[in-house]
Amino acid sequence: MTSVGILGADGRMGRALIRRLADEADLELGAAVVPPGSERVGDDAGEVAGAGSAGIALIDGPREAARQCAVLIDFTLPEALDANLAAAVAEGVSLVIGTTGLNGSQQAAIQQASEVVPLVQAANYSSGITLMHRLVAMAAGALGEDYDVEIVEAHHRHKQDAPSGTALALGETAAAVRNVSLDTRGVRSRDGITGARQPGDIGFQTLRGGDIVGEHTVMLAGEGERIELTHRASSRDTFAMGALRAARWLMGQKPGLYNMEDVLGLRHSVR
Repeated sequence: MTSVGILGADGRMGRALIRRLADEADLELGAAVVPPGSERVGDDAGEVAGAGSAGIALIDGPREAARQCAVLIDFTLPEALDANLAAAVAEGVSLVIGTTGLNGSQQAAIQQASEVVPLVQAANYSSGITLMHRLVAMAAGALGEDYDVEIVEAHHRHKQDAPSGTALALGETAAAVRNVSLDTRGVRSRDGITGARQPGDIGFQTLRGGDIVGEHTVMLAGEGERIELTHRASSRDTFAMGALRAARWLMGQKPGLYNMEDVLGLRHSVR
């Protein structure tokens, strides 16, 4: 039985992960971490997640969780990443990273940590989104710059980063296959007299409202036709199951930075 520590246990994804763990035969909840100073410290993690008593009290220290678990799953906020990475490295445990909105220095820290422990990082742990990246790469590469790429994403009103990490990752996929930089060709806002769309730009539109779990559409629009690739998530269980699959896959892996294509065996099997 593999012991799993949930970082961000009182968040939407943290609660979904705790509920899913209750049904896993080979994984068990070993620790559940909330932000320092949280009023929930000491509460039963299962009861907070709506899964009944788990017999695990919420704590506010990722290092303590790392001592008790074989793998940590991090769905927190960017400001918590440094402490979570440090805990995983210090205790030599695997880490699944689902936190988005990270900056360049944080990505560099993740890369450095992956030299010591195995990490999986993904902006979205849905198996469908993982496959969608391959479809976007195929379409963007085959159609070329005559087909404009626009990405529309929608999430719940509480999401704090925009565009979503998944939308940006899909943009990176399209940019990479066209040999352009998303940093210079990505267009995140349009307002007023913007002029004509520049060839090769990759546009983003962000929608926020209600309890939308996550929707992403990549549109490739040419003269006389367009292709739309859409993924809609209706439950956070989709992401929770993917993150747990990643945690299970990490066991026995060498130090390194992996993604969901590695977890699903797609990196070399799909062209």
